[in-house]
Amino acid sequence: MFINLTKSVSMRVIQHYVANNIYRKQILSPLLKLRYMVFGLGNKTYEHYNAVAIYVDKRLEELGATRVYELGLGDDDANIEDDFITWKDKFWPSVCEKYNIESTGEEELTRQFRLVTHAPDEFKPNEIFTGEIARLHSLQNQRPPYDAKNPFLAQIIVNKELHKGGDRSCLHVELNISGSNMRYEAGDHVAVYPINDSNLVDRLGQLTGADLDEVFSLINTDQESTKKHPFPCPTSYRTALSHYVEITAVPRTHILRELVEYCSEEEDKKKLLLMATNSQEGKALYQSFVVDACRNIVHILEDVKSCKPPLDHLCELLPRLQPRYYSISSSPKLYPETIHVTAVVVKYQTPTGRVNKGVTTTWLAENVPEPDKPFPRVPVYIRKSQFRLPLQSQTPILMVGPGTGLAPFRGFLQERAFVRAQGRPVGDTVLYFGCRHRAQDYIYREELEEFEKNGDVSLHVAFSRDQAHKIYVTHLLENNLDQIWDIIGLRNGHFYICGDAKNMAVDVRNIVIKAIQEKGGKTETEAAQFLKKLESMKKYSSDVWS
Repeated sequence: MFINLTKSVSMRVIQHYVANNIYRKQILSPLLKLRYMVFGLGNKTYEHYNAVAIYVDKRLEELGATRVYELGLGDDDANIEDDFITWKDKFWPSVCEKYNIESTGEEELTRQFRLVTHAPDEFKPNEIFTGEIARLHSLQNQRPPYDAKNPFLAQIIVNKELHKGGDRSCLHVELNISGSNMRYEAGDHVAVYPINDSNLVDRLGQLTGADLDEVFSLINTDQESTKKHPFPCPTSYRTALSHYVEITAVPRTHILRELVEYCSEEEDKKKLLLMATNSQEGKALYQSFVVDACRNIVHILEDVKSCKPPLDHLCELLPRLQPRYYSISSSPKLYPETIHVTAVVVKYQTPTGRVNKGVTTTWLAENVPEPDKPFPRVPVYIRKSQFRLPLQSQTPILMVGPGTGLAPFRGFLQERAFVRAQGRPVGDTVLYFGCRHRAQDYIYREELEEFEKNGDVSLHVAFSRDQAHKIYVTHLLENNLDQIWDIIGLRNGHFYICGDAKNMAVDVRNIVIKAIQEKGGKTETEAAQFLKKLESMKKYSSDVWS
């Protein structure tokens, strides 16, 4: 039994199954004969790094199952594939020795799917798209419920720039969900399905010498597999690359290993093969040439010039294009028929001089409603979140959200202001927000100042670059330890963080620990336990990303 635990698996669900259901008669008996190994997928920027994998590995051992090989942990903040390969390379020899299995040596590279091409006259008009999900169908086939496999094609009714200067862009987008029966709450996420940049798609066609309009299918060579195709087939290469295949991500090392056989120059073969190995030299080259240089598959084929893989194999190798999740920046109390999104347009220059762009934000930026034209549409669905306002409106809250971390808190502020306008009591609402310049990227400034004027929020704003020395929200927060302890320690309030997981969220957590110690009179151990208790009670909540 191989248990592959991703960070998306619910700790509560796994614990409930393993710790409780496992004692049922029909489950316990086979478990005692079970041989297992666990490799977990996690991210070290999160506090409960690989907690599910660690728990399951330990619990299976306690219940009498036999561990075949030691627990492996992958860190997505570094190189999760490298972690897995390192673990796997040690795992196979150990298993072969343990069970007296003769190793065959180097794994043979085999394709999972075989290519079938289709003649233009093989189908009736539009028939080649049979089976594709709703985002590629006509709007006539839209039916609820809407989810990851059946997203709703929402109209973009507002798309405007929030920044008032500088070299960056931040969008305020409003999506019309009327008629969808979709419901959301403040703090939820909206999943947006992007479309890859047509220029990158065309370039990939040029580099592989493929006809992007050719119709093809990829058929699983394992006839017993339930996964017949890697994505809906038959389809065209253009459709596959635009809607289904992730072409802007940094390729993992196993992809580089597969590309070796398509190189005509020995030096190129050696380079790709070295980067696919687990040696220190290979790791360093992969880090510098691929990761640090932010090279995607297009860049690699441009720079490793003798590498000419067939496009169908790339479509098989590259991961699926995933939806991007955004914190909803509105409240359904005010906007039940629309979802607001606040997103910085990702655009940066790489060390190679290329300009990389975010898939979704670039696509959204290009889809602005125009007078006398149909509204642009985008496939979306709602993902529920545990990031919630307190049930009692009079409970005080403290929110920390620099940059677009403000998004869910805009929804929270709208909701609390709505409740207050109805004459119901509302507790203290404190917001810490930060940006670079007051005059350039102070997003929703007028709204926030209106909330403050009406007594709906106590506002603390840091402008990091408006003075010689940088000031961040963490500096403001550290100057108000009394306020932190008053809200979470004395008045049973809630504390929220939204934004960068790697630095900001860690710094904020340390400041909260400091407040609990210095103002709450607790030891370091007691402070950590106090904060964990708040987390378990959903009184200290994080919505962060790395």
